[in-house]
Amino acid sequence: MARKDGSPRRMVAGDEVYLWWVRHDHQGDPAYVRGCRNVLSVRRSDAAGRLVIAFAGGSGRLVTDGFLPSGAVATADGPVLNLHEPGIARALLDVALSDGWEPDAPVVRTVDGWPLYAAVVAGRGPSPEPV
Repeated sequence: MARKDGSPRRMVAGDEVYLWWVRHDHQGDPAYVRGCRNVLSVRRSDAAGRLVIAFAGGSGRLVTDGFLPSGAVATADGPVLNLHEPGIARALLDVALSDGWEPDAPVVRTVDGWPLYAAVVAGRGPSPEPV
């Protein structure tokens, strides 16, 4: 049976179980493509806190806009990362945890995804072909 679209996916990181999901939304005018952003949300399964990693489109920053596929983020000169890929979601989680995100904090923490993108790309080695 296929996974229900938009439902959280399960990810195991060490001894912890996390739930994660990806969505696309618009800031401001929904018809304005620069208001597009792709968002990866993660929370530990037994905690109330949630991390929201937001990738807003803009100058040199590309997100799903009708040209790129769902969940895609890229810079003008960097590789495309697909937020729907479990390995990409895990890499972003690992960077966020190393940057100090506390899953036990009972708050929603929203962060700019682009610095995390740079860290994930730097850790991947040679640039892969676009997804």
